[in-house]
Amino acid sequence: MYAEERHQAIIDRARADGRVDVTRLAADLDVTPETVRRDLTQLERRGLLRRVHGGAIPIDRLGFEPGLDARQGLLSAQKEAIAQAALAELPDGGSILLDAGTTTYRLAEILPADRELNVVTHSLPIAMLLAGRPHLTLHLVGGTIRGRTLAAVGGWAERSLADIRADVAFLGTNGLTVEDGLTTPDLAEAVVKRALVAAGKRVVVLADHTKIGRTDLGRVAPITAVDTLVTDADLDPALGEELESAGVAVVLA
Repeated sequence: MYAEERHQAIIDRARADGRVDVTRLAADLDVTPETVRRDLTQLERRGLLRRVHGGAIPIDRLGFEPGLDARQGLLSAQKEAIAQAALAELPDGGSILLDAGTTTYRLAEILPADRELNVVTHSLPIAMLLAGRPHLTLHLVGGTIRGRTLAAVGGWAERSLADIRADVAFLGTNGLTVEDGLTTPDLAEAVVKRALVAAGKRVVVLADHTKIGRTDLGRVAPITAVDTLVTDADLDPALGEELESAGVAVVLA
């Protein structure tokens, strides 16, 4: 098992169980306790775990949200696959909304050069990426920039989005369940995401499998607001069936 695969296995176990134990991980992953301790240290430096005596606890259990840099390298292959699959959800022309996030950023990177699109975003990284593309008309939503995600939030952003009706809204999410719909840890971002949902004729959620089946603090929109979920092939089949029964088209990348 490569280090990246081992790190993801540790994160998945920590999120599922609420904590991980060094001795148990070493046995299950067939590595030494020293290797596990190094892995936990690296994951803590990336803002994904908090070391405790004998193991670690996932940051989201402590009420913290990992920063953009920490999330950028996590599940990289899955995010690339999701972005590629999401290209099929683009309109032939017209307008799209791009939410802030690492997976929506991957989609922005590969937007086709032969398609004229109006792109609306409240994400500074996405705006900087797309600003020089001649075939795109870029609209940057203003507001207070949240340092952890480099996204514009607040009343200004909300009011700007109220004037928009785009063909497709591409959203990221921290949590998605049938019961609670879309959720995110930050209440200010929840408000802007809600405005993005309202501004899209269709809502397409881009989220890796670790986000499905979990709920965060701020509710964004009910599951009925989601038209399509594009996720990776590691999604629990039972969760996929539950979402499809609720009316969501599930696309596995």
